[in-house]
Amino acid sequence: MPINVNIHDGIGEIIFDHPPVNAFDSKLWLELPELVTNTASNPEVKVVLIRAEGKGFQAGVDIKELQAKPDMIPLVNRGNFLTGQAIHTAEVPVVCAVHGFIMGGGVIICGASDTIIASDDAFFALPEIDRGAMGGASHLSRMLPLYKVRAAFFTGSNITAEEMYRLGAVEKVVPRDRLYDEALAFCRVIASKSRKALTIAKEALNGIEAADVDRNYRWEQGFTLEMYMEEDSQKARDAFVEGGKKADF
Repeated sequence: MPINVNIHDGIGEIIFDHPPVNAFDSKLWLELPELVTNTASNPEVKVVLIRAEGKGFQAGVDIKELQAKPDMIPLVNRGNFLTGQAIHTAEVPVVCAVHGFIMGGGVIICGASDTIIASDDAFFALPEIDRGAMGGASHLSRMLPLYKVRAAFFTGSNITAEEMYRLGAVEKVVPRDRLYDEALAFCRVIASKSRKALTIAKEALNGIEAADVDRNYRWEQGFTLEMYMEEDSQKARDAFVEGGKKADF
């Protein structure tokens, strides 16, 4: 299965396993929010851990699907939005354990979560500027200062796990072979708490946030759709699908 759920010891694990790069098509993006909500609302679960198998954590949307079927962009947009919303408003804390690449939708997943633990080979990126799209800055803005977000968004460049840690976005950076154990140890601390206390704390913390990440992302997505209508968007997607290249503008 591309996405698996494993519940044990008060921890609800959601595991991405969709080779080659854990990029999701519209169907998977629309299934993920319900998986998150159902896992977090399970009375046996006190914390949700999202992690991945394979080369990297998550590579965003399936560009090849959108290239073949441009009319799917509203469904992908909706799935991205509902996924971020489900994680952000989950009843219990959501922890992401990330490795390798965290791109596009992967940034949304992390940026909607409560805590991130990263391996030392992890890097974050919003490459949409080179893919003919927009999106994800709202969630990156939950993690990083404004000017860092803009620099990353305009250039599409990578941000290392160490840099994310330095800026306060990542709780801990650990060796790749220790990532799962370290993430489990962190989640076990949370799972030792009262579930009622955790759900109240999650609601309280969401309520005092300075910005509404879900509303802001929905606004941002309107520009994703607008960008997809532009000739430059088609040119960028053509270049990517034809070999992972960047279009020459």
